[in-house]
Amino acid sequence: MYHLYSHNDLDGIGCGIVARLAFGDQLEVRYNSVMGLDYQIEKYFERVNEKSKAEDVLLITDLSINEENAKRLDEYVNTGGKARLIDHHKTAVHFNQHSWGFVKLSDEDNRLTSATSLLYEYLTQQGLMEPSSALGEFVELVRQYDTWEWDQNNNVRAKQLNDLFFMLSIDDFEERMTKRIQSKSQFEFDDFEKKLLEMEDDKIERYIRRKNREIVQTFIGDYCAGIVHAESYHSELGNELGKGNPHLDYIAILNMGGKKISFRTIHDHVDVSAVAGEFGGGGHAKASGCSMGKEAFQLFVEKVFPIEPLRLDAFRNQFNLKGSVGGCLYESRQQERFFIYKGDQAEWIVEKSGQTIKETSSFEEAEAFIKRQHSAWLVRDDVFVEFLKKQVKKDKID
Repeated sequence: MYHLYSHNDLDGIGCGIVARLAFGDQLEVRYNSVMGLDYQIEKYFERVNEKSKAEDVLLITDLSINEENAKRLDEYVNTGGKARLIDHHKTAVHFNQHSWGFVKLSDEDNRLTSATSLLYEYLTQQGLMEPSSALGEFVELVRQYDTWEWDQNNNVRAKQLNDLFFMLSIDDFEERMTKRIQSKSQFEFDDFEKKLLEMEDDKIERYIRRKNREIVQTFIGDYCAGIVHAESYHSELGNELGKGNPHLDYIAILNMGGKKISFRTIHDHVDVSAVAGEFGGGGHAKASGCSMGKEAFQLFVEKVFPIEPLRLDAFRNQFNLKGSVGGCLYESRQQERFFIYKGDQAEWIVEKSGQTIKETSSFEEAEAFIKRQHSAWLVRDDVFVEFLKKQVKKDKID
């Protein structure tokens, strides 16, 4: 009997589907949260006897175990047990020092891996299953979504697969995907699913627009973080809020019901797995998470509770436009006004009350400065025009 312990997200359930196709009724699957795995592994070892050790194969995918369970797994394998831990997170690389560890962050083509793609690779290489076109397509969709390559490649089907996963129960999703891969030569959504996904896209778009008005900003350590409370669509929300607010180093999404924090970043210079690691969590460089312990609660909830949400930039302007060489106007909650324009030497100048406070090599750097330091926003055209009138009047007087 094969015993699979995997994560309860798309990549983790993808492992279950691959394993089900390989082993059929000879597979027992348990899907776990990050915090729930070690308890389940302890219970497994409590049930193990010499007979089961000889007959069972233990597979752990997309999750890490604690030090005590790593020792138990060493003893289990050293005394004849068969086990494999397959993962793709940077925080799990140290498991490769064990005979049962199989952790790879990227493949031979330098593409980021997922647990599903690694399990599929492992089982096919070991001759435990035959590759197929439909299964290969499914695995690649899971990999692209989990590594966020779908956004770079504009592979909407990968995102839709995750949307469908959240709309169905785990059992229903697993059964649907397994039967489809077995019966089809290519992987595709049926007409009913396509309609569901169309409706879900509209729902996600509305949700992101609403949450964009609730995000607050503060410095936590050296990073300028955007913080928002949300219980749904963490990956989509983190990505869109990050792209809409590029001056923020990362987005922290708080799930108060689940007492968890998800971290997302669009920047290469920020590693949110290190941020999550400070609070006992981990994950990928651009997508990680942790439980909301006392220290995290104080920093991300208590400290920021009095802060007002960020004001959105005006988006229907015709005159006060970002990057305009003649200048564009921003304002803060303290009613400070910041004017950004291009200087004679091709530098971008930031003025506050007529005084230069910053010079940068690009408009993006200038805007990031006033947004990070002053939480300023692009004002509407009418405010901009009134500002220019006063400037012209002042210049005439001078």
